[in-house]
Amino acid sequence: MNEEELIKRKIIDTANQAYKTNSFAFTNFLSLAELSIYHSLSKELNFIESKCFGGFESSERNIIRFGSEENLGYSLDFPIKLIKISPLTPKFSEKLNHRDYLGALMNLGIKRELLGDILIKDLDAYLFCLDHISDFIMDNLDKVRHTNVKLEIVEDANLEGIESKKEELELIAASARLDAVVSSITKLSRSKVKDLFLSKKIYVNGLLNENVSYKLKDKDVLVIRGIGKFNFLGNGKETKSGRVYVHLEKYI
Repeated sequence: MNEEELIKRKIIDTANQAYKTNSFAFTNFLSLAELSIYHSLSKELNFIESKCFGGFESSERNIIRFGSEENLGYSLDFPIKLIKISPLTPKFSEKLNHRDYLGALMNLGIKRELLGDILIKDLDAYLFCLDHISDFIMDNLDKVRHTNVKLEIVEDANLEGIESKKEELELIAASARLDAVVSSITKLSRSKVKDLFLSKKIYVNGLLNENVSYKLKDKDVLVIRGIGKFNFLGNGKETKSGRVYVHLEKYI
């Protein structure tokens, strides 16, 4: 059984568990690729209601909850904790990035599927994780790279502006076709861009997109795995050579 089939089986098994036990059931955190597989299973999962959530509105990594309050007669929150990670001595803190925090967590032996998004604001990071691993993280994470850190569980952090930091981009592309825009963003040749599609690294609105000729529409959300996340804001006037200006927001 290949990896994709294994992911499908896990998702369907979780749905069946909820249905058979007449109770809520949750997956672990799923990546964009895994969530795209979930969305492709709409027919197989039409026997039960489900919802995705990762701790905040625009989260990239999400948990699927199978079951609904209406059908089950009770409610159950997603099993997510939010941990704030701060330098013990801000004056001597390094400038840490997403990879630094994730590496420190993985070095503790924590599986990626137990961790959601990591948001960074100034010297602090906000980590979403499954609730059953939160105590372990609190007890064992004391350093990120060379920076000693302190941790606290936060119930209602003000995340506004953290997950939505963006910069505007204006690029020139052959057209508003998906492959042309990806080529303009990455500065890769058409053949190299084709490799990105073949490697399943292009997502539009949370779904894997392998259609190179797809025409991007206003407010489409484009993710190029390994490159970044972008909002497509439309295309403007043509250049003298017939190419077009494309307007984007890049999440930073």
